[in-house]
Amino acid sequence: MFEAILLTVITASTPLVIASLGELVTERAGVLNLGVEGMMIMGAVCAFAAAQLTGSPHLGIPAGILGGAIFSLLFGFLTLTLVANQVATGLALTILGLGLSGQIGEAFVGQPGIKLPPIVIPLLSDIPFVGRVLFSQDLIFYLSIALVIGINWFLFRSRTGLQVRAIGDSHASAHALGINVIRTRYLAVMFGGACAGLAGAQLSLVYTPQWVENMSAGRGWIALALVVFASWRPWRVLAGGYLFGAVGVGQLHAQAFGVGLPSQLLSALPYAATIVVLIIISHNRRTTLINTPASLGKPFVPDR
Repeated sequence: MFEAILLTVITASTPLVIASLGELVTERAGVLNLGVEGMMIMGAVCAFAAAQLTGSPHLGIPAGILGGAIFSLLFGFLTLTLVANQVATGLALTILGLGLSGQIGEAFVGQPGIKLPPIVIPLLSDIPFVGRVLFSQDLIFYLSIALVIGINWFLFRSRTGLQVRAIGDSHASAHALGINVIRTRYLAVMFGGACAGLAGAQLSLVYTPQWVENMSAGRGWIALALVVFASWRPWRVLAGGYLFGAVGVGQLHAQAFGVGLPSQLLSALPYAATIVVLIIISHNRRTTLINTPASLGKPFVPDR
């Protein structure tokens, strides 16, 4: 029973971790993209459509990544090239993504999905309890762990990662040092979109292998809060993602066990937890301000 609950928590937490990691890199470059929800749902519908049309869930993964990345280019063009307001553009991107995904996915409503099969690692998967939980997972789970390790190394151990953080701290100073701020921010935005698309692909290929309109169900907003909760640190994103995922799964099991609370209240628990976390963070302003990229959300116009 406990093993089954852990498996459910991992499946529910993986899209939160992946989407948050992408937004973390975007914000480290000084860009605030509130369109994570829209990019995630676009990745979900593109992945499901590709899997249905080709018969291969593995081809749905790159389709979801590509869908999220291409959709993020719209945000990049509006905010980085046309210098539109990032907050308003991100919100518009979410609304557009929800509507456009519903239009694209209309033909796939009610069709049985093709679930991404698990990858069973020989010998390790035979370890009692741990083997089935950690070493018999789907490809996207392993990609999420690789992303945590890779992004942590990239941001804090590589020269390019240092440039990304420098742009987030002061884009004017980075530009003066010869760093191409706009190009770097474009790449960061696309990476964030690709991660959101991959998170969406996990929803339609693993978590709920079917297409349901608005199936992202606010996870993009939780991912945004998770980045702040993690203080823009990849390993903290991993821990926070599983914490938020456990809260979400916990309310489902609470309903199954007949806990004497309204089902609507239990369903709101993950979002209530998000608000509580943000309130707690606001009481620790000193740490938050130190870790927050100083140029987050601020437009940059290069010298002509």
